[in-house]
Amino acid sequence: MPTNVTAEYLAAEEEYRNAKTIPEKIRALEKMYATVPKHKGTEKLRLQIKRKLAELRKELEKQRQMRKGGGGPSMAVRKEGAAQIVLAGLPNVGKSSLLKALTNVDADVADYAFTTVQPIPGMMHHKDVQIQLVEVPGLVEGAALGKGMGPQLLSVIRNADAIAIVVDLSQNPVKQMEILLREFERAGIKVNKRKPRVEIKRTAMGGIVINGQENIKGDIQEVMKMLREERIHSAEITVKEPVTLEEFADAIDESLVWRRAIIIANKGDAPGSKENYEKLVKAYGDRFKIIPISAKKGINLDKLKDELYDLAGIIRVFTKSPGEEPAYPPVALKKGSTVMDLAERIHKDFAKNFRYARVWGKSVKFPGQRVGADHVLEDGDIVEIHAR
Repeated sequence: MPTNVTAEYLAAEEEYRNAKTIPEKIRALEKMYATVPKHKGTEKLRLQIKRKLAELRKELEKQRQMRKGGGGPSMAVRKEGAAQIVLAGLPNVGKSSLLKALTNVDADVADYAFTTVQPIPGMMHHKDVQIQLVEVPGLVEGAALGKGMGPQLLSVIRNADAIAIVVDLSQNPVKQMEILLREFERAGIKVNKRKPRVEIKRTAMGGIVINGQENIKGDIQEVMKMLREERIHSAEITVKEPVTLEEFADAIDESLVWRRAIIIANKGDAPGSKENYEKLVKAYGDRFKIIPISAKKGINLDKLKDELYDLAGIIRVFTKSPGEEPAYPPVALKKGSTVMDLAERIHKDFAKNFRYARVWGKSVKFPGQRVGADHVLEDGDIVEIHAR
């Protein structure tokens, strides 16, 4: 135990010792982690707290699955369109009005909390593609620890491709974000954070082999301990960038998901919204793109559609046959997709018998350039695939 911990830390540690339930232990450990001084001498302590938190979250989920025979009623929403983005926020922030304005879906809209009790999907047509938006019922403080239908709702959020966090500018948006980000963290959702570049290839035998060990900033014995706790006993691990022990722990934790997100600042026409928007930008403007709107009055929705399209992380690629005009509609692919990804999407025979492709657009140096299967495409490219 380091001797220079704060009184707040000691109080949280006492709270942890007296905790009887897993949610109580998680709350106490979160306080300990938040109050422990951050320096070289407390590195192992912070790591121990973080690993214990991860262990307790997994145990809580396991208990919930056993108690409810598989976690209770499923709220899963089947993915459709080019990407799935969830609209997540506290109750009564205007998610239903926003979904209706963006997709024309028939959603109940009312000025009281919990109007929505099930996830509601809708399709937003923008830039020639369909993006699925899913309104998630309002989250509450303690959702990830079992309050209400919190775990099921957070499962829907974990499964989505990206998150649009909706806050109400007529209330305290900074406080809303604090609650939501805490629940996301508890649910193992890393928002607008990049997963450390640690590659793990499990092997049948040979023990643990670590390439790039010099990139690990910390005791290698702690690394081996973490691997054992994650039941990784034989694997080739490549550390591609400098990482702390905590970052390494995140990289090997398979229960974590990493999601891009933006903030939709709704009710921008309400009294006091300008001041609240400025507070929101000051607190979260460095980490999130923030789009002020009014769903009720239709203000700034075209800008929001552009931002949601960007958040989806997709590109539009047009296909054509030799001597013909490009086909419509375009094929939607994830950013970074190659010509082979496109060929596989069109038909397995195109991929199997692929020879080369000709491309017109931003990804090539001149129109009709001949490229191979691994050529990376860009938004708006036109591709002509030649197969055997």
